[in-house]
Amino acid sequence: MGDGHAPGLSGRKDVLGADWENHRPAVFGVAYRLLGSVADAEDVTQDVWLRAAGADLRDVGDPRAWLVTVAARRSYDILKSARFRRETYVGPWLPEPLLTGPDASEPVLVDESVSSAMLLIMEELSPPERVAFVLHDVFGFEFGRIAEVLDVSVPGARQLASRARRRVAKANQSTPQAPREERERVLAVFRAAYEAGDLAGLVRLLHPDAVYVTDGGGKAAAARKLIHGGQRVAEVMVRVGSQWRPDRIDLAEVGGELALVFRREGRVYSVDTLQITDGLITAYRRVINPDKLSHV
Repeated sequence: MGDGHAPGLSGRKDVLGADWENHRPAVFGVAYRLLGSVADAEDVTQDVWLRAAGADLRDVGDPRAWLVTVAARRSYDILKSARFRRETYVGPWLPEPLLTGPDASEPVLVDESVSSAMLLIMEELSPPERVAFVLHDVFGFEFGRIAEVLDVSVPGARQLASRARRRVAKANQSTPQAPREERERVLAVFRAAYEAGDLAGLVRLLHPDAVYVTDGGGKAAAARKLIHGGQRVAEVMVRVGSQWRPDRIDLAEVGGELALVFRREGRVYSVDTLQITDGLITAYRRVINPDKLSHV
């Protein structure tokens, strides 16, 4: 895997009067938030670099805003076409895991908007709502610029962002995220119970209405429907754990939150993110699609 940087950067520090590396996390960040895919976000970042390198932009007053706008437009085009790809995806779809801790190879501006839970909430928004929300609420863009990206009126852009904000707030209220200390405790206890095949221990950690989501994309053995109920989820986990016993289970920061990385025979075979509320796991999301793990 390469370093993720656009070619030709060595020896050319100045892009639009600023260091490209200072703006690159924002360019990649807007694309990842909109698309939920590391690979697609890297492609968009490459496109933006090529566009910037080939343009005469000496009169651009705000290089970061210009670069992010180009990335948003390109991502918006992909996002609209991605709706068809989502509909034909085999089994449940989950965002591609993005390492954001000290070992991350891809720089990104980290906040709650890159968590798997938030990306899944934004997945329920229409493409225009998602763009308006990310550009305004995350990147602080004015509605005039957002209107240009979406080819709508300024009041229309404002309405899209407002509608998206209400939907995101409602979803967040129903699934509040646990503080880091609580996540560390639950993940540590869960890892020990999983490694021991402790069914009763797993049941105690899972909410009675917990849901288990696995994303194999048709390329790895995975449940193609959601599994509901703490007891049932625990039983499936024990069975899977005995069949595919990991060599290591590591804690890692994924999308700004603690997650579990399962390794077997020297390779990452799953990245698991958990929704935790009041000390119990309410949602367990496992990505095992190998195409989504190549960046981990």
